[in-house]
Amino acid sequence: MSAQIQAERQTYYDLLETSQRGPLDLTPWLTWFLQCLGRALTSAEHTLAQVLAKARFWEQHRLTPLTERQRRLVQRLLDGFEGKLTTSKWARMAKCSQDTAGRDIADLIDKGILLKEGAGGRSTSYRLAPEETSC
Repeated sequence: MSAQIQAERQTYYDLLETSQRGPLDLTPWLTWFLQCLGRALTSAEHTLAQVLAKARFWEQHRLTPLTERQRRLVQRLLDGFEGKLTTSKWARMAKCSQDTAGRDIADLIDKGILLKEGAGGRSTSYRLAPEETSC
């Protein structure tokens, strides 16, 4: 809740001041507070879902051999990589050659961690493969 109030602190202080200086009607402040609590719970639920998704991913791939470079970059994808992942972006992020990045990506595709997207050639991009679900 404190993180949500911090994010909305200007509105919080404005409503608090209005409530203190006005006719002592706390309804607007209480309404805002309860709505803020709802937004905080939604945010916490989203954060928890992300944490659990990462934990499920790493549990699913606990026996998959990965290099430290691959681990760091997959973690970056799990954290919400913006844009499309390409071999050249991978090479820049990992500070490795384009060839090494290509081998890393090919290895992750073979292991079922990445999927190829796009038309091919320079415009080929990659994304994380969806989680396997067990019934």
